[in-house]
Amino acid sequence: MSDVREQLLAAGARARSAGRDLATRSDQEKSAALTAAAEQIEKDEPQILAANQSDLQQGATNGLSSALLDRLRLDQGRLAAICRSLREVAQLQDPVGQVIREWSRPDGLRFKKVRVPIGVIGIIYESRPNVTSDAASLCLKTGNAVILRGGSEALASNIALCEALRAGCRRAGIPEDAVQIVSSADRSAVRAMAEMAEFIDLIIPRGGKQLIETVTGFARMPVIKHFDGICHVYVDQAADLEMAQSIVINAKCQRPSVCNAAETLLVHAGLAQEFLSRCGPELQRLGVELRGDPATRAILGPSVRPATDQDWRTEHLDLILSVRVVPSLVDAIAHIETNGSHHSDAIVTNDEQAANEFLNKVDSAAVFWNASTRFNDGAEFGFGAEIGISTDRLHARGPMALEELTIYKYQVIGQGHVRA
Repeated sequence: MSDVREQLLAAGARARSAGRDLATRSDQEKSAALTAAAEQIEKDEPQILAANQSDLQQGATNGLSSALLDRLRLDQGRLAAICRSLREVAQLQDPVGQVIREWSRPDGLRFKKVRVPIGVIGIIYESRPNVTSDAASLCLKTGNAVILRGGSEALASNIALCEALRAGCRRAGIPEDAVQIVSSADRSAVRAMAEMAEFIDLIIPRGGKQLIETVTGFARMPVIKHFDGICHVYVDQAADLEMAQSIVINAKCQRPSVCNAAETLLVHAGLAQEFLSRCGPELQRLGVELRGDPATRAILGPSVRPATDQDWRTEHLDLILSVRVVPSLVDAIAHIETNGSHHSDAIVTNDEQAANEFLNKVDSAAVFWNASTRFNDGAEFGFGAEIGISTDRLHARGPMALEELTIYKYQVIGQGHVRA
């Protein structure tokens, strides 16, 4: 623990120094670093993929599920997407220096509320190596230094990506210590980071409930949490059945291992027989294991496992879907509020009044009408990359992108003003 802590304290001091420098850099300089990082990743593709292959082999040996191995896997297409994202973030408008509000007082004193970087951000995450580049790119663009601590299962991949990002910083004349990664797999690093309030201004845990609760328990600085994605699709009695089936299949099957994938399907009793009879077999054909309430099993038969109370509250991150028939919109909303994680929830309906009731009453970071929960994503919102999807209520909620990585300060301009 002491060695890891000493290494992290040294990294924190370097990050603090780099962050002060970075906060004063122009948008052109920061964007140049991101573009150079993308070029370096392309150049280093063989080494990065080899590192990832090593992680995958170790993960398989350690018994990682197919869903977790998919989250971990890099290939040419995913690396190309990482580079594309870096270039997209470079082209986004820099929020730093933006005047949020400006006003004057009767005595002539002038005030400006201006966006500024937060400082040094610590990010602790699991599995997906693309988080390394997404997090670093958004922090760099907003003038924040970042210390990254990925999961041990992706350690070689994350180190290889981070080296390319640091090389991009060097090429652009940005301090390379603006981006650092914890190279130790020792779990004590999580606690050490959470206790480094003298160097880390904000910590963001991304991953399972246990990780987030651990970080929150030890943290001596503000925490923005990215809790479970227990996401729902509710098919209302006024739904277009073809549209509903398309949305349900996309929300569950397009990429089941991510936090905005649907985990529960709620169906209005008025169309449950017709909808489940057509959608249920198609989901099963696509490899989805259905776990249903008695009404669902009465329609689809014994191929559907009985759903337990725990199923309604579980983020499976796999091809497993809990299904429940509800008598009304009110019951659907009550189920979501009782069992959901306030992440992403959708209604499929042609009834505008029902849709607005759902949108207004479901208290989640993002709610959707006739659209898949898979759209709760920074890129799909037009934000470029994202740090993650916050289920908190302060200081950010939903996809966290550039604006959410800034805070503000007040600039006050006088002409020799003194207070009476």
